[in-house]
Amino acid sequence: MKSVITSKYQTTIPKKVREKLKLAVNDALEWKVVKGQMVVYPIQKRFLLRRNTICVGRGDPRMDIEKAREGIAENHR
Repeated sequence: MKSVITSKYQTTIPKKVREKLKLAVNDALEWKVVKGQMVVYPIQKRFLLRRNTICVGRGDPRMDIEKAREGIAENHR
């Protein structure tokens, strides 16, 4: 696959690459030069590292607010 660099030094990521890496609008890429070759890495969104680790369901919003306030207060001590 190839892409062309425009006069503004922009290029298009080929569709097959975007699909394979599951890239979306506003995703970020890391560009590195390794032994004279360009390597591009997709930057994973940190919140996705926690996927499936958060319990969801019925909860107590008042308790959640109180825990958040306690955490903020602890940070300011």
